[in-house]
Amino acid sequence: MKLGVITDGISRDFEYALGVIEEAGLEYIELQFLWDKEIGEQTDEEVQKIKELIHSYNLKVSCLSRHIFNGINISKLEIRDPTYKKHFNALKCNIEIAKELDCPLVRTFSGNREVIMFGTNGAEKWVSNNTAWPKLLNLMKSIAKLAEDEDIIVAIETGNNSVICSAYLARKLIDEVGSEHLGIIWDISNTLSCCEIPYPDGYEQIQPVISHIHLKDAEVYPNKATVHFRELGKGHLGLYLENIAKALKRDNYNGVISYESVYAPDGGTFEDGFRASIPTFKKIFG
Repeated sequence: MKLGVITDGISRDFEYALGVIEEAGLEYIELQFLWDKEIGEQTDEEVQKIKELIHSYNLKVSCLSRHIFNGINISKLEIRDPTYKKHFNALKCNIEIAKELDCPLVRTFSGNREVIMFGTNGAEKWVSNNTAWPKLLNLMKSIAKLAEDEDIIVAIETGNNSVICSAYLARKLIDEVGSEHLGIIWDISNTLSCCEIPYPDGYEQIQPVISHIHLKDAEVYPNKATVHFRELGKGHLGLYLENIAKALKRDNYNGVISYESVYAPDGGTFEDGFRASIPTFKKIFG
């Protein structure tokens, strides 16, 4: 399968990170933070420098992953708001850069997580936020229209603190928006935070709409609001990795799997965590 990594998990020194990635034998890179800027903040000259470095290391860009529509209250968001315009313009900018870098995918998020959005028999009156889901649909329809006009895929990540936190909600969103230009980044470890079982439950829900995958491992304790990142295969996701890999191969998954290098061993660095996890990553998914 197509394997890659989010570069700043190794180092925000982009050129240094590319050297480590070349050594690891990965083919795809995902761009999030480069040097002192998030992707989308670069000048035209800086974009050209990035492009030249990518070509010099013979790598391919799988996704641009700016934190668009992250950390906002969706239920209070209006399309005329300055916050909406700021994030929507950032999305447009990332689409322009994606085309320059021959990248097929741009990430967005879905705002801050709402614990209860649906309910019946009185729950809809007392505990559910009934405005969040309609607002999210409206937002994603505007994003889908932009993606269609620009002929690119905009993919929503399953974020542990996002409205779309599970495979179930991701599939529900895609089905209700109904655009082939809106996809899903399945961050499998993040879905553990809402107690979803990644395989077979999550996979069977999300498989038809996966555009891209983020992979990391963690011990996740939702009742304690606590996450400990772990070497790949040694956290709570380790139990599911082999079955997920077999299912992806069986179902001819054609997207990229990006290792998200967010684990740092005690006394070590994120690069140390990357080097510890990549052999398992390549063995299971390669």
